[in-house]
Amino acid sequence: MEVEMRIKGLMIDPITNMPIVILREKDGSKVLPIWVGIFEANAIALQIENIQTPRPMTHDLLKNIIIDMRASVSKIVVNQLKDNTFYALIFLEQNGEIIRIDARPSDAIALALRTESPIYVEEEVIAGAKSSETMKDAVDTERLQKWLENLDPDELGKYKM
Repeated sequence: MEVEMRIKGLMIDPITNMPIVILREKDGSKVLPIWVGIFEANAIALQIENIQTPRPMTHDLLKNIIIDMRASVSKIVVNQLKDNTFYALIFLEQNGEIIRIDARPSDAIALALRTESPIYVEEEVIAGAKSSETMKDAVDTERLQKWLENLDPDELGKYKM
């Protein structure tokens, strides 16, 4: 089953210094952190902050191609977690047909933001992410869990590149 989520924020992991996209259940309390690369975080941050670039970024170009092909992004789904790596699908609709495209979650999220498309995560991915946390070093996991639980809304969106 798919859970609709929203971006709660984009932050730097205090343990690894890697960017994290924090997804939160639309009408609930489930939270999913997804670690992303610095360039992917930049693409997401630009859209979150509504910053226009002088030339189209890759995700803007992809959006333009989709529109010019008379298609639309109906949703994106983070659908798998394998070996601590998240996988996603972009669902395009064109002429009444659904086309599923494999993507990195960061790229799918960046595109979803640009096309104002919903973001979903499979429940088993959320459960798998929680169970994989228990396999990590208990001290770091506990510290990160407390940090995620105590996120201050004023700190969200203050991601700096």
